Amino acid sequence: MTSKPSPTPNGAGAGAGGGVRRWKRLWVATAAGLLLVLLAAAVSSRSLPAIPSYSRSGGCGCPGARKYTGLVEDCCCDYETVDAINEDVLYPILQQLVSLPFFRYFKVKLWCDCLFWPDDGVCALKDCSVCECPDNEFPEPFKKPYSGLSPQNMICQGGKPEATVDRTLDSKVFKGWVETDSPWTSDDETDNAKMNYVNLRLNPERYTGYTGDPARRIWDSIYKEKCIKYPSEDMCQEKKALYKLISGLHSSISVHIAYDYLLDKSTDLWGHNLPLLYDRVLKYPERVQNLYFTYLFVLRAVTKATDYLEQAEYNTGNPEEDLKTQSLVKQLLYNHKLRSTCPLPFDEAKLWQGENGPELKQEIQKQFRNISAIMNCVGCEKCLLWGKLQVLGLGTALKILFSVDRENNLNQQFHLQRNDAIALVNLLNKLSESVKFVHEKGPSAEEGIKQLRSSTVQKGAS
Repeated sequence: MTSKPSPTPNGAGAGAGGGVRRWKRLWVATAAGLLLVLLAAAVSSRSLPAIPSYSRSGGCGCPGARKYTGLVEDCCCDYETVDAINEDVLYPILQQLVSLPFFRYFKVKLWCDCLFWPDDGVCALKDCSVCECPDNEFPEPFKKPYSGLSPQNMICQGGKPEATVDRTLDSKVFKGWVETDSPWTSDDETDNAKMNYVNLRLNPERYTGYTGDPARRIWDSIYKEKCIKYPSEDMCQEKKALYKLISGLHSSISVHIAYDYLLDKSTDLWGHNLPLLYDRVLKYPERVQNLYFTYLFVLRAVTKATDYLEQAEYNTGNPEEDLKTQSLVKQLLYNHKLRSTCPLPFDEAKLWQGENGPELKQEIQKQFRNISAIMNCVGCEKCLLWGKLQVLGLGTALKILFSVDRENNLNQQFHLQRNDAIALVNLLNKLSESVKFVHEKGPSAEEGIKQLRSSTVQKGAS
């Protein structure tokens, strides 16, 4: 990789900036903040980091040619195949799966317990947490009426209701799986007394207003202080992979902020923020590359756990929807098009080789546990929810891919719990959404910036 941009501009946390009144005026408002950067980029190509292993245009140089082509770095599928498979197969199946009862609810510890710096107090108020469901109430039916957010709830997150977690739980029953703690993540998943059940459909990943130093400190700690450094030529392949996974996850979070952004606070108008998408992700080709890498890595974990996921019980007390869940899981795992065009999304067998493999694996495992622990320091409840879910999903993918024997099969000690499966599938869906949005809206976002750039240069010349 030839460029190593700072992770901070990629989006710190799950929020950014203010809104504007109309979509057409969003470009104008954003232009003021980007003016100097864009002017410099217009006169110097060095402002846009290049990835030489990928073509910026087709062989004929025609307008509209793909910017990313060829194999995704360190993976076994190319960009064209990933986009086609995602559009035709994975995205439609995953969208249905995450809407069904089994994958709709996630168990999470929402109380802030930061081990790395003093509590900011943002989520320390009792009204900022969701209701806790004790063991004797679960898996009994949940019946919790919802009457909207109270004025006390609005105090949380600096008065931003979009940052609070909706507490509604409808009447569903779960059949518990065996619960074991993961060696890759820090949360004690068996400590039900401190866990909350959250309806993910009522709490979409989107803009929350969580920004500034507290959010930046989270990503700085992940990238610099506690865990991993920027990749370098002398860094081993395993550590480079970990960096790319975190960068890809970071990019996906930024994409979702841009996808569902508060454009106008006064009218509660939400929509796409393409300038933000460009500024945080598209401007840095490495970030797009890492997004695709992370997507294929997690997809490989899902396909490798085929036997386990196929035989798992998806029981929520709703026979019709549970049968649909089992059917969709099988469609995902055994899709002919996926198996024929991208049978091995990522080859994990090339990692942990050599005599230092076991020690290196323990080191990477410890670093990822640090990352999951840093999630407890997130001061926005909804950001904490999605941060923990996606880090658990990534930790589950790591656990699947590296719980192997010499024949590359899952060992007998391998176990998944319900929360692992929920996090893994929801993470794959989030990455699928991000890849789809970048593929569909990336060209128009870059064209808009190009036109703005051209207009800025012309005004400067005049």
